[in-house]
Amino acid sequence: MDSFQAMVVKKTNDDVKYNVENVTLAHLSDGEVLIKVTYSSVNYKDMLAVQPNSGVVSDYPMIPGIDLSGTVVSSANDQFAEGQEVLITGFGTGVNHTGGFSEYARVPADWIVPLPKGLTLKEAMIFGTAGFTAALSLQALENQGMTPEHHPHILVTGSTGGVGSIAVQILSKMGYPHISALVRKEKQVAVAKSLGATDVIFASELGDGKKPLNKQTYDYVLDTVGGDVVARLIPQIRYGGSMSMCGNAGGLKLSTNVLPFILRGINLLGIDSVNVPITDRPAIWKKLANEWNVAATTVSNDVTLQELTDTIDAVKNGQHLGRTVVDLS
Repeated sequence: MDSFQAMVVKKTNDDVKYNVENVTLAHLSDGEVLIKVTYSSVNYKDMLAVQPNSGVVSDYPMIPGIDLSGTVVSSANDQFAEGQEVLITGFGTGVNHTGGFSEYARVPADWIVPLPKGLTLKEAMIFGTAGFTAALSLQALENQGMTPEHHPHILVTGSTGGVGSIAVQILSKMGYPHISALVRKEKQVAVAKSLGATDVIFASELGDGKKPLNKQTYDYVLDTVGGDVVARLIPQIRYGGSMSMCGNAGGLKLSTNVLPFILRGINLLGIDSVNVPITDRPAIWKKLANEWNVAATTVSNDVTLQELTDTIDAVKNGQHLGRTVVDLS
């Protein structure tokens, strides 16, 4: 192809701008595999990538988009063949390596996951990094003993966002009977309940978090926002319980005390979805393609490359619900 379209982020002095442009293969980062991108998706990190001084992108110009799914066009690695359907999330995609907001992507072979049986290219991006992160969080909590049979009380923060909405749906599908959804706005209540939440709690109801120990309320917390919400929830986790943490939209700092850890034996489980070893990824995606597949019921909408700006603005302004898939087909 002579040229194709991609969203390009450029920086001049302290000014960052992004637009859809015609580019060529010369604009793409190096890699053994060239992919015709069919779908990408929009994540919080993608919004940060086009903001000045966010620290996400340091080398300009850059094509953002941390997720993509599509078909192999050519490969210098014998693990992948022309016409094979594949997906990529994380690593350096869309951050320091040109990413998924482009009709073509060129990537290292060891970043690629073959599309698992039972999942379409579009479903892979309905999940994307958000679904992958939700699955990692759930797996970490289950490794700490969370099972439906024990009827645990579980709280999901950011419950109508990308990670949280998928987590709530998977928990509901797996038969967990007590799923509390944390919301901030009245309009999110109906959405959370439609996802499978059995109870909805407003962030304003969590208390001020000043007590070193509070009433033991939740066995497990799946946190997606970080910051002050985490500080207020730690003292409410029951003896031997756990909290997974995967996001920072609510802030980077965490102010807490040691008593919940040394008197109740609770666990904080850090979740990284970016650098998970490629050998560990297929098993997670197999679950998302099978017993954890909630793509059909996930709140999602489709946009074109040209419509991306409005979605990015919605994410920035806290007005984005569910998942947005970028259709590059």
